[in-house]
Amino acid sequence: MNTEKIKHEFVNRFGDAYKDFGLPLLMGRIVGLLLYCDEPVSLDTMTDELQVSKGPVSQILRRLRDHDLVKRVWVGGDRKDYYQVVDHIFLQAFINQASLLKKNLTLAKEYKRKLKHKDDPKLNKFKTRIDEMVHFNTQMQEYLDTFIKKWRDEQTEL
Repeated sequence: MNTEKIKHEFVNRFGDAYKDFGLPLLMGRIVGLLLYCDEPVSLDTMTDELQVSKGPVSQILRRLRDHDLVKRVWVGGDRKDYYQVVDHIFLQAFINQASLLKKNLTLAKEYKRKLKHKDDPKLNKFKTRIDEMVHFNTQMQEYLDTFIKKWRDEQTEL
């Protein structure tokens, strides 16, 4: 398989993976392209490679930058915007996902407090589910924090 075919296949399959996570297909294709490329990639090159217009690519790049997954870089002698993935992109993506669990834990704790002194039998099942939500998300947060720390420690050893 030649390198262009490998790139094309990887970019498309990475897009499919993002789509499976409920994210835009184009977002995954952009990240896939940036992962493949050794050097920063211009917006023009991205639109040519992905055969899409600049507007959607620009919007998605903004979202990716907001989530600290890509960064804009300066390339000497050129006024165009260039982009590349951030160092440790996979860890950053994982941290972004883990933050959603923190929000769930905050929500669960809030409702546990609100329900603490409610004695309505109609709320018993809900209270049980909220207790489980607190317990699950607390344990998951501890697990994720441990994983993130271990990953960072391993990366500094490399």
